[in-house]
This record gives sequence, C-alpha cells and structure tokens, in this order.
Amino acid sequence: MIALLAVFGSYWLVYQHGRSVERAEAATASAQRDSGDRLAEVLGERGERQEEHRRAAAHEEVRAHAQGQRTIAETAAAGADAAGQRLHDEAGNLAATVGCPGPDPAVAARGEAARRAAMVLSDLLARADARAGELASAYDRARIAGLACEASYGSLLEEGRPLVQPE
Repeated sequence: MIALLAVFGSYWLVYQHGRSVERAEAATASAQRDSGDRLAEVLGERGERQEEHRRAAAHEEVRAHAQGQRTIAETAAAGADAAGQRLHDEAGNLAATVGCPGPDPAVAARGEAARRAAMVLSDLLARADARAGELASAYDRARIAGLACEASYGSLLEEGRPLVQPE
C-alpha cells in the first residue's frame, strides 16, 4: 500500500511540476506578447505624433503664404484705389469745366445741361469704380482662401492616405 501511495504521490508531484512549468511558459509568452504590443503602440504613437507635427507645419506654411498673398492683394488694392481717386478727381474737374458760357441763353442752357450730364457721368464712374473695387477685393479674398484651403488639404493628403477612410 505504501508503494501504491509512493507511486501515486510521485505521479502527483510530476503532474504539479508539469502544471507549474506550463504556467511559467504561458506567463513568459504573455509577457513577450504584451511587450511586443506595447512596443508597437509606442512606435505607432511616435509615428502619428510625427505626422501630426508635419501636418501642423504644412498648415502653418500655407497660412503664412496666404497671409503674404493677402498683404500683396491689399497693397495692390490700395494702389488701385489711389489711381481711381485721381481719376475721379480729374473727371470731377472736367465735369465742372464743361459748359459754354455765352450771351445766348439757349447756348448757356445747353452748356449747363452738358455740365450736369458730365457731373452725373462722373458720379456714376465713381460709384462703378467703388463697386468694382469692392468686388475685386472680395474676389481676391475668396481666391486666396480657396487656394490656401486647397494647399492645406493637399498637404494633408501628402502621405498618400486620406483623412477620412472610405466605407
């Protein structure tokens, strides 16, 4: 009977040893898998952080370029406004000098009508020029914003992958 207990006891000890070895191997494999997962996560985070910095730098470059374009457009608009103002002044002066003073009242009336027509045309020129300036300024702002948006979007796609994955 003691021999049977000794055999049974030895099998039990061998069984327990096998279980402990199996647990140790499973723990080692789990630790290696967790370590690999963490390494992949860290590398992925680093790559995403670098991509985020690249995108931010590209966006800042686009923003700075658009600001420069706006400054150029505003400077050109100011020059055009000054030239337009000189034209308005000359048109006003010309309209003021139009007329034919003379002894004949019919000629004087025609001269006064011509002066009034010239003043109306001068005023119409001033209004049309002002409106054209407003439209040109709005167009410049919209064009610059559109080009900046296009460049910014293009820099986001530079890696070859869109931000929104198709479903």
